[in-house]
Amino acid sequence: MAVLEIVNYGNPILKKKCRNVKEIYKLNDIIKNMFDSMYEADGIGLAANQVGLNMNLFIIDITHTEETDQTFVFVNSKIISKQGNEKVYQEGCLSLPGVVIDVKRPENVTIKYQTLDEKWHENEFGGLMARAIQHEVDHLNGVFIVDRVSASEKIKYQNQLKILENDSLKQIELFGNKKGFVL
Repeated sequence: MAVLEIVNYGNPILKKKCRNVKEIYKLNDIIKNMFDSMYEADGIGLAANQVGLNMNLFIIDITHTEETDQTFVFVNSKIISKQGNEKVYQEGCLSLPGVVIDVKRPENVTIKYQTLDEKWHENEFGGLMARAIQHEVDHLNGVFIVDRVSASEKIKYQNQLKILENDSLKQIELFGNKKGFVL
Protein backbone atom coordinates (compact mmCIF):
# COMPACT_ATOMS: atom_id res chain seq x y z
CA MET A 1 0.00 0.00 0.00
CA ALA A 2 1.20 3.54 0.68
CA VAL A 3 3.24 5.17 3.38
CA LEU A 4 1.51 8.29 4.69
CA GLU A 5 3.35 11.34 5.95
CA ILE A 6 3.38 11.53 9.73
CA VAL A 7 2.70 15.08 10.86
CA ASN A 8 4.82 16.58 13.60
CA TYR A 9 4.23 18.63 16.68
CA GLY A 10 2.95 22.06 15.69
CA ASN A 11 0.43 20.83 13.13
CA PRO A 12 -2.99 22.09 14.34
CA ILE A 13 -4.74 18.76 13.67
CA LEU A 14 -2.73 17.21 16.50
CA LYS A 15 -4.33 19.53 19.06
CA LYS A 16 -7.93 18.82 18.03
CA LYS A 17 -10.25 16.28 19.57
CA CYS A 18 -10.92 13.81 16.76
CA ARG A 19 -14.41 13.13 15.46
CA ASN A 20 -16.08 9.73 15.58
CA VAL A 21 -16.13 7.68 12.38
CA LYS A 22 -19.57 7.12 10.88
CA GLU A 23 -18.63 5.13 7.76
CA ILE A 24 -16.39 2.44 9.24
CA TYR A 25 -16.72 0.28 6.13
CA LYS A 26 -14.55 2.81 4.24
CA LEU A 27 -11.53 2.44 6.55
CA ASN A 28 -9.77 -0.62 5.09
CA ASP A 29 -7.31 1.20 2.81
CA ILE A 30 -6.65 3.92 5.39
CA ILE A 31 -5.83 1.29 8.02
CA LYS A 32 -3.48 -0.61 5.67
CA ASN A 33 -1.71 2.65 4.88
CA MET A 34 -1.50 3.53 8.57
CA PHE A 35 0.11 0.17 9.37
CA ASP A 36 2.61 0.68 6.52
CA SER A 37 3.38 4.17 7.82
CA MET A 38 3.78 3.00 11.41
CA TYR A 39 6.11 0.15 10.40
CA GLU A 40 8.17 2.47 8.18
CA ALA A 41 8.65 4.80 11.18
CA ASP A 42 9.42 1.91 13.59
CA GLY A 43 6.42 2.68 15.80
CA ILE A 44 4.08 0.47 17.82
CA GLY A 45 1.01 2.70 17.59
CA LEU A 46 -0.40 5.39 15.35
CA ALA A 47 -3.44 7.64 15.66
CA ALA A 48 -5.27 8.88 12.56
CA ASN A 49 -4.58 12.53 13.33
CA GLN A 50 -0.85 11.74 13.21
CA VAL A 51 -1.31 11.20 9.47
CA GLY A 52 -3.54 14.27 9.16
CA LEU A 53 -6.93 12.55 9.44
CA ASN A 54 -9.56 13.95 11.79
CA MET A 55 -11.06 10.66 12.91
CA ASN A 56 -11.25 8.63 16.11
CA LEU A 57 -9.09 5.76 14.88
CA PHE A 58 -5.81 4.25 15.99
CA ILE A 59 -3.78 1.10 15.47
CA ILE A 60 -1.35 -0.82 17.67
CA ASP A 61 1.11 -3.61 16.94
CA ILE A 62 3.17 -4.99 19.82
CA THR A 63 3.48 -8.49 18.35
CA HIS A 64 7.27 -8.24 18.76
CA THR A 65 6.67 -8.67 22.52
CA GLU A 66 5.31 -11.70 24.31
CA GLU A 67 2.15 -9.80 25.32
CA THR A 68 0.10 -10.56 22.22
CA ASP A 69 0.32 -12.15 18.79
CA GLN A 70 -2.23 -9.91 17.07
CA THR A 71 -2.48 -6.36 15.82
CA PHE A 72 -5.31 -4.06 16.93
CA VAL A 73 -7.55 -1.49 15.28
CA PHE A 74 -9.61 0.77 17.55
CA VAL A 75 -12.42 2.89 16.10
CA ASN A 76 -14.51 5.41 18.06
CA SER A 77 -12.67 4.50 21.23
CA LYS A 78 -13.14 5.86 24.70
CA ILE A 79 -11.29 4.94 27.87
CA ILE A 80 -13.87 3.84 30.42
CA SER A 81 -11.53 3.46 33.39
CA LYS A 82 -7.90 3.28 34.44
CA GLN A 83 -6.79 0.88 37.15
CA GLY A 84 -3.65 -0.16 38.99
CA ASN A 85 -0.64 1.66 40.23
CA GLU A 86 0.82 4.43 38.14
CA LYS A 87 4.22 3.57 36.75
CA VAL A 88 6.78 5.70 34.98
CA TYR A 89 8.21 4.49 31.66
CA GLN A 90 9.98 6.21 28.82
CA GLU A 91 7.74 7.03 25.86
CA GLY A 92 8.60 8.32 22.44
CA CYS A 93 6.22 9.60 19.79
CA LEU A 94 6.26 9.46 16.00
CA SER A 95 5.04 13.09 15.91
CA LEU A 96 7.84 14.15 18.26
CA PRO A 97 10.93 12.64 16.62
CA GLY A 98 13.92 12.53 18.93
CA VAL A 99 11.94 13.28 22.08
CA VAL A 100 11.74 10.57 24.77
CA ILE A 101 10.06 11.42 28.06
CA ASP A 102 9.34 9.62 31.31
CA VAL A 103 5.53 9.44 31.52
CA LYS A 104 3.49 8.20 34.48
CA ARG A 105 0.41 6.13 33.56
CA PRO A 106 -1.85 3.58 35.26
CA GLU A 107 -0.93 -0.07 34.63
CA ASN A 108 -4.35 -1.12 33.29
CA VAL A 109 -7.06 0.45 31.19
CA THR A 110 -10.60 -0.48 30.17
CA ILE A 111 -11.56 0.79 26.74
CA LYS A 112 -14.79 0.78 24.75
CA TYR A 113 -14.33 0.74 20.98
CA GLN A 114 -15.57 -0.51 17.65
CA THR A 115 -13.80 -2.84 15.25
CA LEU A 116 -14.00 -2.92 11.46
CA ASP A 117 -17.09 -5.15 11.65
CA GLU A 118 -18.77 -2.16 13.41
CA LYS A 119 -19.33 -4.21 16.61
CA TRP A 120 -18.76 -2.58 19.98
CA HIS A 121 -16.30 -4.11 22.44
CA GLU A 122 -15.23 -3.31 25.97
CA ASN A 123 -11.95 -4.84 27.10
CA GLU A 124 -9.34 -4.40 29.79
CA PHE A 125 -5.68 -4.28 28.81
CA GLY A 126 -2.50 -4.16 30.85
CA GLY A 127 1.22 -3.74 30.37
CA LEU A 128 2.62 -2.21 27.21
CA MET A 129 -0.76 -2.53 25.49
CA ALA A 130 -2.42 -0.36 28.17
CA ARG A 131 0.35 2.22 27.89
CA ALA A 132 0.10 2.32 24.08
CA ILE A 133 -3.69 2.65 24.23
CA GLN A 134 -3.45 5.58 26.65
CA HIS A 135 -0.80 7.23 24.46
CA GLU A 136 -2.92 6.91 21.29
CA VAL A 137 -6.17 7.99 22.98
CA ASP A 138 -4.29 11.04 24.24
CA HIS A 139 -3.47 11.84 20.60
CA LEU A 140 -7.14 11.58 19.64
CA ASN A 141 -7.87 14.12 22.38
CA GLY A 142 -5.11 16.53 21.33
CA VAL A 143 -2.72 15.60 24.17
CA PHE A 144 1.03 14.96 23.73
CA ILE A 145 3.46 13.20 26.04
CA VAL A 146 5.02 16.62 26.74
CA ASP A 147 1.63 17.69 28.11
CA ARG A 148 1.92 14.89 30.71
CA VAL A 149 5.05 16.25 32.42
CA SER A 150 5.67 19.20 34.70
CA ALA A 151 6.42 22.63 33.29
CA SER A 152 10.01 22.39 34.57
CA GLU A 153 10.46 19.02 32.80
CA LYS A 154 8.93 20.39 29.58
CA ILE A 155 11.52 23.19 29.53
CA LYS A 156 14.18 20.56 28.75
CA TYR A 157 12.49 19.96 25.39
CA GLN A 158 11.53 23.56 24.62
CA ASN A 159 14.08 24.03 21.82
CA GLN A 160 13.23 20.75 20.09
CA LEU A 161 9.50 21.51 20.33
CA LYS A 162 9.96 25.00 18.89
CA ILE A 163 11.94 23.61 15.93
CA LEU A 164 9.28 20.93 15.26
CA GLU A 165 6.51 23.51 15.54
CA ASN A 166 8.22 25.95 13.16
CA ASP A 167 8.91 23.16 10.65
CA SER A 168 5.26 22.04 10.77
CA LEU A 169 3.98 25.56 10.23
CA LYS A 170 6.39 26.13 7.31
CA GLN A 171 5.27 22.87 5.73
CA ILE A 172 1.60 23.86 6.02
CA GLU A 173 2.40 27.28 4.60
CA LEU A 174 4.22 25.75 1.61
CA PHE A 175 2.00 22.78 0.85
CA GLY A 176 -1.28 23.51 2.62
CA ASN A 177 -3.12 21.26 5.00
CA LYS A 178 -5.35 19.32 2.66
CA LYS A 179 -5.98 16.48 5.05
CA GLY A 180 -8.35 16.46 7.97
CA PHE A 181 -11.34 14.72 6.42
CA VAL A 182 -13.78 12.56 8.34
CA LEU A 183 -15.56 9.40 7.22
